[in-house]
Formats: sequence, C-alpha cells, structure tokens
Amino acid sequence: MGIVAGLDSSPDFTRIVVCDSDTGAVLRQGYAPHPVESPEGGGRPSDVDPQAWLLSLGEAAGGGLLEGVQAIGVSAQANSVVPLDAQGNSVRPAMVGGDKRSQVAAADLIDALGGREAWAQAVGSVPQAAQPVAKLRWLARTEPEAAARTAVLLQAHDWLVWQLLGRPARRTTDRGGASGTGYWSAATGGYRPDLVELALGHQVMLPEVIGPAEAAGTTPEGLLISAGTGETMAAAFGLGIGLGDAVVSLGASGSVMAVHTEPLVDQSGMITALADATGMHLPVVTTLNAVRTLRGAAELLGVPDLESLSELAMKSTPGAHGLVLLPYLEGERTPNLPHTAGTLAGLRRESMKPEHLARAAFEGMLCGLADALDVLRGRGVDVRRVFLLGAAAELPAVRAAAPALFGTQVVVPQPADYAAIGSARQAAWALGASQGTLDPRTPPVWQGAVAQVLEPGEELAVGQAVRQQFVSVREQTHPGALRT
Repeated sequence: MGIVAGLDSSPDFTRIVVCDSDTGAVLRQGYAPHPVESPEGGGRPSDVDPQAWLLSLGEAAGGGLLEGVQAIGVSAQANSVVPLDAQGNSVRPAMVGGDKRSQVAAADLIDALGGREAWAQAVGSVPQAAQPVAKLRWLARTEPEAAARTAVLLQAHDWLVWQLLGRPARRTTDRGGASGTGYWSAATGGYRPDLVELALGHQVMLPEVIGPAEAAGTTPEGLLISAGTGETMAAAFGLGIGLGDAVVSLGASGSVMAVHTEPLVDQSGMITALADATGMHLPVVTTLNAVRTLRGAAELLGVPDLESLSELAMKSTPGAHGLVLLPYLEGERTPNLPHTAGTLAGLRRESMKPEHLARAAFEGMLCGLADALDVLRGRGVDVRRVFLLGAAAELPAVRAAAPALFGTQVVVPQPADYAAIGSARQAAWALGASQGTLDPRTPPVWQGAVAQVLEPGEELAVGQAVRQQFVSVREQTHPGALRT
C-alpha cells in the first residue's frame, strides 16, 4: 500500500513517525518541542496558544519528512479544550492538562446533576478537574465574556485535523477523543448537549464523531487524514493491545486501562468509561500515587535517585520484613480517599532498616496499582497480561515484584513513540478502507512492540501473600474503602 505517517502532539513536543503501511516498520521520524514557555515556578502552562502546536508540527515535518506519504493520523494530549467563535477563531488560549483551577467547577457539576452516580449513568465518568466539561464550567464562571462568545468546541487532535484539512465547514472527532470530554457517552455513542449547557451556559457546535476507519477528509494535495484520536487511545493502538490485555502506566500518578467489549458504568466513579480507537472500550482506573511514592521514599532515605532506591530495595526480601506502606501521599482516587495520608504499618525493630522501607515503597506502589487492576477484574474485565509503561518500569525492583503482585504475565515494551505509531496505524487503516483493501471493521495487523516478558513463576505464591498483607492493612486502616 505504501507509506503512512502518525503525528503525536503531546504536552511538550510533536513527534512524527513515517511507517510502512503493511508492516508498521518505522522508516523515518521527526521531532520538535512546542515553543511554549513554562510558567514561573516551573510546571506546565494551563493555557496554550494552539498555534504553537502548528509551529511545532511544521518544524517536526521539515526536511521532506512527509514526502511520499499517502495518509496521516493525528493524536494529541487529552483533556484539552479549544474554544472557537462562530468564525472559527480562538476565543482564548486552549485550556490544557490537569488544570487545578477547575477543581471547584468539577465539584459544582457533580452536585448540579445530582451526584456521582448520575454522572456515571449519563456519560460513564464523574467530572474531574482535568476534564473538558469541568474546564467549561470554570470558563463560564471566571471568563463569562469568552464563554458567551464560544460557538464551537474542539479538542487538540480535532483542531489539528481541522487545520491540516484547511479549516473546512465539517469538523470531526473520534469515539476515543469524545469519550474523555465528560459530555459524550461511550454507552450510547452520543453527545449530551444538556451537559455542555449545564457547564457552559448555552449550546455550542460539537464535532461529528466518525468511525475508527473513516477519513476526516483529504487535503488539496491528496493527503488522506484519518479520524485522529486521543493520546491514550493512540498509544494503546500502537502497542497492539487487545482483549485480555491491560496497560499499567507508571507516572507520578498511575493509571490502569484494559480493552473490554462493552462500556462499564461504575456508580462509585472509580472507573472512567473511555472508548478506544478501534470500536472497543477502554475502561481506566487511576491512582494518584505511583512514582511520587518512590521519589518520596528516596528523599526520606537520602538516596540520590530511583535507581539507587531500587538497588537498596533489592537487598530486602518480598514482604519487606513485615513493613507495609499504604502510599496515599496525595490522598487517593482508588480507593476514593481524597483527604487521607499515607500509612506505614508493621514497624518492628528488625524491620527498621533502609532496605526494608525501600522495598515497602515499591511494593506499596505496585499493590496500589493492583487494587486498580482488581477494580476492573471485579467488573468482569479479563486480564491475562499486563503491559508496564513508564521509565520506572525499567527499575529492577519493579520488574522483580510486579508479575507476582499483579498475578499475571508482565510485558515491558522497549521505549518507543507508541502514540505516534498508533496514529500511523490508524492512517493505514483509513487508507486501506478507502481503497477497499482493508475491512473497515478490522485494523491492519502490524508487528508488535519489542518487549521483555516477565512471568510470576515460582514467586506467585509469595507475591500473593505480600498482596494479601497489603489488603489486610488497607482494610484495617480504611474499612470498606475499596469495593471491587
């Protein structure tokens, strides 16, 4: 079929890969940082001029990178809102990322609809500060003039696709991107305009949700643009995960997602019912404390980095001599304990050694993520193997403990631009479907991620005993907080 490209516009940079459309082999790639200044005090900005994404895209595609490319797919950062006026101009900078400004707005929305259960039934998720629906409520309350001028709502990948196509009258998105907004339901496959009005104060135009193999359009030069999707969905597609697979992402906070055949309505709000980029569903459970647990332990023990903490933890043994750390350092979402703190249990004279505390930090982090996995398993999600992502997945202490604590095979893929690869795979699918060479219901089969496979083996029984020790301390400390 030829060659296709995938573009991932992350919070910090644009990455483009050019792939063989039959095999997925990466032929060439481009990269450019976003020309966005960090706010004073560091961190990421909450407001970004979307033109910065276009400038970065142009730089990443320089040097003839896209020469000969027949189709391109676009993924971009989740939880971004680009409010446009009736003429298609930006009303204000795009609102991006985990925007803490919207925390009160999210709580307001939960109350306005009648509670967490009402939201879970309506759209499969309970508003969080980062979600577009909460940002709209913040906009209406804080910048009413900008809110009143807003006539069209796009997310980052929708906006980029629209720009690449020359800003046509038709604006599109996909199920994956729409499912993260807080005003589209994966269960019904439709928008809830009443929730947009509840948040923003009036109705607006929303992008048309097109199918996974549909094209958003073709540029005047003949380049086919696929539907595009959110960064999370693109990465899952690039990894090639399917039924029976879960992905555990180790960032400062953690997330667990799995492919499932149907949307999950979770009245507690622990599960966010996202759609994937293939027509399936992608339920997600998040924890607030993952690698931040390790960083805190490293600071407490006075070791310089996580590699040193891992080395220290490997001097201990499974179970950390009875030490159990409930790693709820920033409060926690899973279980829902927003105002709690961490707990260190099992202190005895013989356990009060640096290596045991280091081991307890790793085990506590992984057991917290195993709790999140159990939330999905408890709702009938089949998990036969776990893909472990993030820099911390390379640490020996994580690799040693994860298979036995998760109770399943663990796959550690080599670092790669999986969101960009997933976008390219989507482009190949749309191209093949448009030419009649691929079934629009079945994505192209590409070579899987190069990975190391870890089995629980003889450590399974020991790992499950450690896990039970953690569960016992959690239940004693926070009775009934986690119902899976």
